[in-house]
Amino acid sequence: MRSFSKLFLPQIEGQPTFPAGGTLMFPTIISPRGPSHPEPIFHSCAAEQSSVFSRPADILESAEMAEDDPQIYLEASELWEQFHKCGTEMVITKSGRRMFPPLKARCAGMDRKAKYVLLMDIVAADDCRYKFQSSRWLVAGKADPEMPKRMYIHPDSPATGEQWMSKVVNFNKLKLTNNISDKHGFTILNSMHKYQPRFHVVMANDILKLPYSTFRTYVFAETQFIAVTAYQNEKITQLKIDNNPFAKGFRDTGNGRREKRQVIPQFKAL
Repeated sequence: MRSFSKLFLPQIEGQPTFPAGGTLMFPTIISPRGPSHPEPIFHSCAAEQSSVFSRPADILESAEMAEDDPQIYLEASELWEQFHKCGTEMVITKSGRRMFPPLKARCAGMDRKAKYVLLMDIVAADDCRYKFQSSRWLVAGKADPEMPKRMYIHPDSPATGEQWMSKVVNFNKLKLTNNISDKHGFTILNSMHKYQPRFHVVMANDILKLPYSTFRTYVFAETQFIAVTAYQNEKITQLKIDNNPFAKGFRDTGNGRREKRQVIPQFKAL
């Protein structure tokens, strides 16, 4: 048995929509992982059965993964843990910014011949706004209203279980933005708010069947992050420099360490 908490998200009215960029919009459910769990927390629910308001996770229940359920394992989990211990930050920009570390996973336990759709979304981890003060993140008030959350559909979907299990599943094309008018299908976030990425697996041979399918949701607590317009914590900046091969601009100039400093163009891959 595994303990998990349910965090209900704002309901999105009407039928799912397919904006540009391979994203799907409809409500789902989050199952955050406790710190003692070596594996992701798992939960299944029909897309149309999700509930309505965003609030802190405070309802504890138990769930058991069935023998035939797929398993998802976070790739580069040790690197994610390093960032998590310092308080991971992800830069958001109007034009869209990719995440580092990138979100990657390995799949197991799938029916080799059945087809699956893999998705990701990023949802509010709590109902707080934050500020970086005295070298740490502190709650600074209530969260700002969130835009309806978009599901990012992996471009290889749908694919057979055999295909998914044969490779690392990379969601590196997912981009973060603070542009509420975004038309590219990027994930819209608020600066200085905490977020939780989620992996979803759906057995379906057609993307159009997603609204009527059962979602299996996998959440890794170490992938939580705070969205920023420029890095606040110098430890996070250094970790990005040390581990991201595209951070050459930061290594050459030493810029980008605080909110007031300009983020240089060469550092776009972080």
